[in-house]
Amino acid sequence: MDPDTKIIGNMALLPIRSQFKGPIPRETKGIGIVDEAIYYFKANVFFKNYEIKKEANRTLIYIILYTFVECLKNLQKCNSKSQGEKEMYGLGITNFPVPGERGFPLNAIYATPANKQEEKVIGAYLQQLRQETGQKFVTKFLTLRTINIASGRLAL
Repeated sequence: MDPDTKIIGNMALLPIRSQFKGPIPRETKGIGIVDEAIYYFKANVFFKNYEIKKEANRTLIYIILYTFVECLKNLQKCNSKSQGEKEMYGLGITNFPVPGERGFPLNAIYATPANKQEEKVIGAYLQQLRQETGQKFVTKFLTLRTINIASGRLAL
């Protein structure tokens, strides 16, 4: 993790290779955190214990949780890429809780932002993560789903 990485609570705000605006400068080269989370998605969800060593691990955990719980649940009913993209866009901009708020799924391992300004920044960052993750995951999911249906197997 870059020493200049901004941290709010105990979560790193990592650069994102993204088309969406957000509080963090966009990464222009290399693999971004969203790409990494999707690439290693299958391997990461099968960890029985996931040791949180740094703030960046919490960012990765959030993306995996969002992908596994929200994206998969909504994409399984979509039959086309355009339908999936619409579903993911809506999901990405939907109002959602941030760390410290009631309803945030992992409040036990995420620290509450120190003030309202940090709360706004983390909310904008998580929205940017959600939008980018949804857009990238829809292509991956529907491609895998098509391959699996054609082969008669259903697996990620």
